[in-house]
Amino acid sequence: MTRCNRFTLAHRAPIRLGMRPPKPCRVAIAHGRRAWVAMPLLVAAATIAPVEAQPGGAPTSLPEFPVTVDSLANGLKIILVEDHSVPVVSRYTYYHVGARNERPGITGISHYIEHMMFNGAAKYGPKEFDRILESNGGYSNAYTSEDMTAYYENFASDVLELSFDLDSDRMRSLAFDPQAVQSELGVVREERRLSVDNSIDGLLYEELSALAYKAHPYQWGVIGWMSDLESITRDDAVAYWKRYYAPNNAVLIVAGDFDTQEALALAKRYYGDIPRQAPPEPVRTREPEQAGERRAEFRKAAEMPRVLIGYHIGDVRSPDLVALDVLQMVLTDGESSRLYRKLVRELELAVYAAGGAEWKIDPALFLFDVQVRPDADPAAAERAIYEELARIAAKGVDPAELEKARNRLLAGFYRSIQTVNDKGYEIGRYEILFGDYRELFRMQDRYRAVTMDDVKRVAGQYFAETNRNVVTLIPASDESAEATR
Repeated sequence: MTRCNRFTLAHRAPIRLGMRPPKPCRVAIAHGRRAWVAMPLLVAAATIAPVEAQPGGAPTSLPEFPVTVDSLANGLKIILVEDHSVPVVSRYTYYHVGARNERPGITGISHYIEHMMFNGAAKYGPKEFDRILESNGGYSNAYTSEDMTAYYENFASDVLELSFDLDSDRMRSLAFDPQAVQSELGVVREERRLSVDNSIDGLLYEELSALAYKAHPYQWGVIGWMSDLESITRDDAVAYWKRYYAPNNAVLIVAGDFDTQEALALAKRYYGDIPRQAPPEPVRTREPEQAGERRAEFRKAAEMPRVLIGYHIGDVRSPDLVALDVLQMVLTDGESSRLYRKLVRELELAVYAAGGAEWKIDPALFLFDVQVRPDADPAAAERAIYEELARIAAKGVDPAELEKARNRLLAGFYRSIQTVNDKGYEIGRYEILFGDYRELFRMQDRYRAVTMDDVKRVAGQYFAETNRNVVTLIPASDESAEATR
């Protein structure tokens, strides 16, 4: 599955906060087992209480819906959101593991294990997970990102116990059948060919990651390097699964139509005997400060030039994150945004200009992605972006821009938490990224608190030339592109 967060990736292409469209993303951040399938209508209808709006149209607040938190003796954290809007349930299992936990030689193994989790365990054999769940009217999928791996199911209320039985089986005793091991490695290699090797999006974002990160594991994509996918062994996979797929490295989230005490009892019954493992080693590597601009030129058969720009920023816990999100809205959100008006309308240099700040456990990037018109100069599009950033750093934004950006962020934020599936997804994401799902309820106040001075300050702080990484796509004929390989 490719589930869009703030950014989707064959590696990273910016989308607006709160947008997780029920269709395949233009490019895939998280890699998953299969393409997005639209949520069942019942799940989409299971919403929280409506968010009231202010007279000016801006939402006021997100109700802090009741959440029950518990944990088992083996370390499994359980977060329950009882909601009887409609008789459906969404169940998520999040694991604290993603591409950042890998090392050279086994890149892509987190995503590969995600595939293997649907290929049989001690009680339920290969492909039985989906067959049994779907025969009971449910739907399942999963995704892997740099920072996390998540599995989810949507089903009717009376299927809750079955879902616990199915999921706990693979957490306890994943089979790693030798035939399935090789078969799924082949599937993942083909996924890499489609999403990276034969994709301009994938190749460009892979190049940007490798350019921007010299030490940190964010330098490789979720899909991994092909040479590693060709050499990962069964022993590698078993050891990785045992280390990271332990209950003390997981969070179980259930949202929807169920009884909280009954769900806790079921969780203890099905997950309680799974042994905890030694805590995984933390990711210690920190990316050193960049001392100068880095550039790469990419020649590939293409219709139009393209420019990707990445600036190093802080991690998701940085107090500057919300101001960078507001700046993103001012610069790239919609046809009234500054870069759209400048690059697309006024200068007629680009077809589109997207951008935004990544949310990552470790320091991330603020990205710009510009599709340049065939008859335009990519360098001119670059200069226009830098000039606009310098203008904001010097003069800031006006009050109307700030209010609009905050309102758009808040509206997207509220839309992202409406269904029971949304609740499970966002609670898990915040729990993994921030270490505390309750940051979800604090985010609205953080956005409201952003000032014009904050936006001006971050524009001046992060967008220095020495902090910049640029990848330029130069269209080439098929013959010349082949010759440069």
